Amino acid sequence: MRWTVPIAAAAIAALALPAAPAAAAPDGALAVAAARVTSGQPITFTYSTPRPDPKNWIGLYTDPGNGPAEEKYVGPSLRWVYVPQSSGTATLPTDGLEPGDYVAYALAKDGYAWLAAPVKVKIVSNEPPRFVTGAFTLRNARAGSPYAASVKGLARGRTESFAKVSGPAWAQVGADGSVTGTPPASASAKTAVLTVEARGADGERATATVRVRVRPPGAPLVPELKALSWNLWHGGSQVRNGREKQLKFLLEQDVDVVGVQESSGVAVRELGEALGWDYYQAGADVGILSRYPITARGPEPSASGLPVSNVRVRLDERRGTELAVWNAHLGYTPYGPYDACFGKMPVERLLEREAQSKRTGQIEGIMRAMAPELEASGRSPVLLMGDFNAPSHLDWTDANRRCGYGDVPWPTSVAPAEAGMLDTYRVAHPDPAADPGITWSPIYKTFTGGYGHDSHAGEPEPQDRIDFIHVKGDLSVLSSEAVVEGTPRPIPGHQDNAWTSDHAAVLTVFKVG
Repeated sequence: MRWTVPIAAAAIAALALPAAPAAAAPDGALAVAAARVTSGQPITFTYSTPRPDPKNWIGLYTDPGNGPAEEKYVGPSLRWVYVPQSSGTATLPTDGLEPGDYVAYALAKDGYAWLAAPVKVKIVSNEPPRFVTGAFTLRNARAGSPYAASVKGLARGRTESFAKVSGPAWAQVGADGSVTGTPPASASAKTAVLTVEARGADGERATATVRVRVRPPGAPLVPELKALSWNLWHGGSQVRNGREKQLKFLLEQDVDVVGVQESSGVAVRELGEALGWDYYQAGADVGILSRYPITARGPEPSASGLPVSNVRVRLDERRGTELAVWNAHLGYTPYGPYDACFGKMPVERLLEREAQSKRTGQIEGIMRAMAPELEASGRSPVLLMGDFNAPSHLDWTDANRRCGYGDVPWPTSVAPAEAGMLDTYRVAHPDPAADPGITWSPIYKTFTGGYGHDSHAGEPEPQDRIDFIHVKGDLSVLSSEAVVEGTPRPIPGHQDNAWTSDHAAVLTVFKVG
């Protein structure tokens, strides 16, 4: 929910401002001392410009990624430094950055107008091969049907190739990390277990146990579905080695479909490519990952005017089973629990402030956009997940009073319910007093001010459930939990947390059909 990036990397330019004069043509120079840099070593730049300014800066972005390729804000930089002189040198640290391709921009006056043409740099690993986790499961296979998956993106370090060490004869592992083959009938209803090796150029090796569940020819390919809603917190950039920790979590939770918020324009693509999954990076914020094929993608938020992305996922090509997935990130200020717990506003004023935050209009617009698929949910189930930045009317009740309030009809939870959707966490845990399901926040335990309530800084942070997975259609809730990895340390001691977010995620397991 909080937005805490440096000024030069923040979305200031994305706010509604008067049109600025046309940017001057880039008339400076930017160069990198070395086009390849080893992880942990700084990137050194030389620069010059006839337009020096104390707020000129260099920003580093993934390539491709969310850099200001058209001289306007797309997403936050990964690293940045001010370059105030007419010429000089500057360095950016690479600690915590994934090996890969990056691009640096020299930009004017805390903005996004180019001072010089951008330059590219590659960060290469200085570690031996290793897998992000020692055991994981790939997408399901069907006996008698060709199968394909990949482990390429799940190895780190100086990995040059892959090989199969052991496992069933039908499963082959290519040097490129591909896992292919056709399971025979004898493999039906079994889990194939492979040992896969990642090999380095210097003879270094690492292994992982890889599982593939093989379904019988006539059985559903995906009998159980695991769905996750996850706010990444600026793409996971606020914690060291965030991307690797995210991959480890997704693999160990064995999830099938993920609604992502705060993707920083690149996280969904990077996670999807590493996992070998289908994905939809729908602009700078929201996106969806799917272990199974995405067959259709809805408009990006910039086109629809709504803070939501949506896809259709094919769970079973033989049975024609598809799933409609919608993923939202609603407005974050004003924030209802602060208005209630600190401001003690009457319920009528709370609801006025919900509308002021744009959340009420956003959820109403999303439900209208979802209407055709909700109408057809008897054929294809529908999920609506996301960070709603608001509590639920199922939690703020006369029987479970919060901050002195009884029933509060928070619009962002009422609207899905009125459309016939079920809050999966409350299906699994009907009693909000016994199972509050807190998702905000595992690391913010003390209110730090802002949102019109500065006088309450230092008081306990109101803890609430503001992340959701709603369902309509033939999916039965088997379980639903608010989940984190390990025991997150509160901010500001969070940088080495195993958990990469300031929200807990919501994980719901469904029986399909």
